[in-house]
Amino acid sequence: MHTTDTPEIWFLCGSQHLYGPGPLKQVAENAQKIAATLGASPRIQGARVIYKALLTTPAEITRIMAAADAGETCAGLILWMHTFSPAKMWIRGLAALKKPLLHLHTQFHRDLPWGTIDMDYMNLHQSAHGDREAAHLHTRLRLDRKIVVGHWTEPQVHDRIDAWARAARAWHDWQGARILRLDDNMRQVAVTEGDKVAAEIRLGFTVNSHGIGDLAERIAAVPEKAADALAADCLAAYAPAPALRKNGARHASLRDAARIELGLRALLDETGAKALTDTFEVLHGLNQLPGLPIQRLMADGYGFGGEGDWKTAALVRAMKVMGRGLKGGASFMEDYTYHLDPANPLVLGAHMLEVCPTIAAPGRKPSLEIHPLGIGGKGDPVRLVFDARPGDAVNASLIDLGNHFRLVVNEVTAIKPPRPLPRLPVARALWRCRPDFRTALAAWLHAGGAHHTAFSHAVTTEMLEDFAAIAGIELALIDRDTRLGDFKTRLRLNDHYYATAQGLRN
Repeated sequence: MHTTDTPEIWFLCGSQHLYGPGPLKQVAENAQKIAATLGASPRIQGARVIYKALLTTPAEITRIMAAADAGETCAGLILWMHTFSPAKMWIRGLAALKKPLLHLHTQFHRDLPWGTIDMDYMNLHQSAHGDREAAHLHTRLRLDRKIVVGHWTEPQVHDRIDAWARAARAWHDWQGARILRLDDNMRQVAVTEGDKVAAEIRLGFTVNSHGIGDLAERIAAVPEKAADALAADCLAAYAPAPALRKNGARHASLRDAARIELGLRALLDETGAKALTDTFEVLHGLNQLPGLPIQRLMADGYGFGGEGDWKTAALVRAMKVMGRGLKGGASFMEDYTYHLDPANPLVLGAHMLEVCPTIAAPGRKPSLEIHPLGIGGKGDPVRLVFDARPGDAVNASLIDLGNHFRLVVNEVTAIKPPRPLPRLPVARALWRCRPDFRTALAAWLHAGGAHHTAFSHAVTTEMLEDFAAIAGIELALIDRDTRLGDFKTRLRLNDHYYATAQGLRN
């Protein structure tokens, strides 16, 4: 995956000098053991948890918070108050902190020693006491942190920390990220527009446009041997149509797709971009709309949005980072058409070409095919055709509402198509919506969700909830508990909340 090394999560323990050097030594040893256990847990893969410090004074706390914000490898902080850490010591440090925060509400020993418990034990193990003092200040400072409750050895605790760590990693990846926008968005389309300055202020990534001629120049510079080698790799990796094989009638189109991919990779490397957009309306110098090249780039971890949709490109990238190492993948998607059988209503998601093979059903290679596109005025594009894997998934849309960003999420269940789709020459996903078709679609429309989405079997609702909290953006969740009236009320209240909470910053 085109990404940075695995970032760190700093584990910080709070206490004070009231207890004396002996107890503080024990507190530090206990905190180090907890951090080491979390750091070694196979269930926490989103980032590396490392013990950083036992903090007992305002100066120490302020310095470590400043170091965390300045640290390029630090993606977030886990705080735990082993004993009682007076929260006023934390005000200056936490007030300035910009990195994501998780409050772990645990204690060192799981069980009370009923027969031997005394006041020495009570003084040394008072997380119930210390964490409440800390949480009061977090609330007073209006810190949008995650709280995980339970013993530090529990698998459920590790899973919840991992969900947050994956969200923190994706947020870390967005900071300073570049989104490569080839030309502009599709003409007259509203939802793919947005405020790129507000996005950089609020979300941390920058969107810069390049003319399609910049790509055409890199394509023209691709050596013939390199195009031949990549075409051969594609023939080996996928199940090719006979016309695309080495001596087939359309093999030249596969070589064109290979040249486009190599040109795109060169431009992405030169710009340092982690995601990209294009539009079929501007293809000067290209023989075909990039289909296969975009699918392969997404499989390598790049984000993508069609028709200039830079918000979805960024979201696909974030969800690829969140789901790294998990089963299921993530892809650009579009809610294309419906099966309106009252007994079994379904959504058919697809796009003209660009659906990532990481979401493909296992057991067979994606089919490498070539078909007419019908729009764009160029040659027939090469693409991978497959059905998405069945299973629980999320479908998410990032939209710009003018005064704030909203992340719309629908929990869905992907299914195997009940019948073959022999004449549909694109990759696709078929799913049922939660809580039900009518409620989910009405809620999506009320929320202003886009037709372009990021779809993933690997990313969970919890990760997206944590990500929205870290980013300070609204989450509009459509799940099994959604009731349309309540959902509409929350949207109205959220409009007022974000207008006042974020003020004029965007």
